[in-house]
Amino acid sequence: MALRAWIQASRPLAQANIAIPLLLGEMVAFADGLRLDLGLLVVAHLFGVLDQLFIVWTNDVADEQADAANEAPTLLSGGSRVLQQGRLSARQLSRAAIAAALALLVLCLYAAVAMDRPAMPLAWALAVVLAWAYSFPPARLSYRSLGTATQAFGVMVALPLLGFYLQMGTIRGFPWEALVPFALLGVAGNIVTALPDAEADAAVGKQTWPVLYGVPRARKHCLQLVALGALGTPWVLPGLGQAGWAVVEAAPIALVLAAAWLHRRGEAIGPKRTLWFSILCGAAINAAILGWAVALALEPPWGW
Repeated sequence: MALRAWIQASRPLAQANIAIPLLLGEMVAFADGLRLDLGLLVVAHLFGVLDQLFIVWTNDVADEQADAANEAPTLLSGGSRVLQQGRLSARQLSRAAIAAALALLVLCLYAAVAMDRPAMPLAWALAVVLAWAYSFPPARLSYRSLGTATQAFGVMVALPLLGFYLQMGTIRGFPWEALVPFALLGVAGNIVTALPDAEADAAVGKQTWPVLYGVPRARKHCLQLVALGALGTPWVLPGLGQAGWAVVEAAPIALVLAAAWLHRRGEAIGPKRTLWFSILCGAAINAAILGWAVALALEPPWGW
């Protein structure tokens, strides 16, 4: 029973939001002619697992009141529910989060000393500070309309750069223009997870994007951001050519169109349709990122 509660609190599905951006950064390094180092791959994704555990456990503690006000939690939002169901206590989650942060620090120190990646302690500090500032006082950025930018930076800027850095040992040579579509998808990803929680977040004063702009406008913004991000493929894969760009963009754009069709069925859609809208947009985001990663992995040594 206790193990099931901890698995529930860990929200395994959320790992996709971390592992896929890390993979994207690694594939950027691979396309640069580098042979991937298996040990550094393990370090990167172990970092991702520990980072996720710290994030979801601290978020459950910080958002206990908001999650309790949410009467329609989903797989994408509303917290893990272990506190609301009485399966674990806030004290247990807090201690576990501290343990995850300490384990992450040990991993980063090991990477710095034994694997010649001296910037990894800075990566640890950034991960912990961003997660703490997102949810807890005095910053509590997610309650002050800055949560979207914080999550977009942490997930779709910092993580791809980390995956690239661990393989390359430097961030020199990273295609900086690619961060534009990355960041657009990061903003959209935050909106995706905030949409189902809009009513509960408004009740506790959490200024998420849907609370600030209203759910109908937030859905439109989400569609626009995902489409713009996916259509930014030329900045990620400049040598692929128009036909290749069209292939990579086909799946995410098809999913955006499906979400747009659902949106147009009515402005006042209910919780079930909101969830499906979020699922479709989330799938479009991941389809774009995975499409880029696969194209980078398949790029021949001489380029496209």
